[in-house]
Amino acid sequence: ESFPDLLEVGRIGKPHGVKGDLFVSFTSDLEQRRQVGTVLTLRDSSGLRTLTISTVRPQAERYVVHFEGIDDRNAAEHLINKFLFAEPIEDGDAIWVHDLMGSTVVDVAGTTWGTVVGVVNNPAHDILEVSNGTLVPVPFVVSCTNGVTTIDPPEGLLDLES
Repeated sequence: ESFPDLLEVGRIGKPHGVKGDLFVSFTSDLEQRRQVGTVLTLRDSSGLRTLTISTVRPQAERYVVHFEGIDDRNAAEHLINKFLFAEPIEDGDAIWVHDLMGSTVVDVAGTTWGTVVGVVNNPAHDILEVSNGTLVPVPFVVSCTNGVTTIDPPEGLLDLES
């Protein structure tokens, strides 16, 4: 489920304790998404609803978050498995998955490798999956503009494809 002009930034997990805290898995790596005062949006039975973070702390791969007005376990349980959305944050250096998908992959020498058919989540960094089977680690992506993704892999990295 998506909302125009909003990006999915996380998902609420199970409650933590009895005072309304919840585990949240953020899909955004932007620090601004998980700071006190951040406003996030979700859809529930009454429509769109905004939640404001009042406390947040990391715990393993997730965060324990307290939202204003969610002050007991019962209120928290109504939010389990809800996706969280937020306004885009302008970042001139950011490359977005929705821009990469379907873009033509060209290396700095001008060789076309195919189109991006997937972005594989990987613990070290994401990996582009190209239509010809090539896997390109995201650190080698130089830019993604107007449907063209430019890559600059180190010599030999993509030789397996030839």
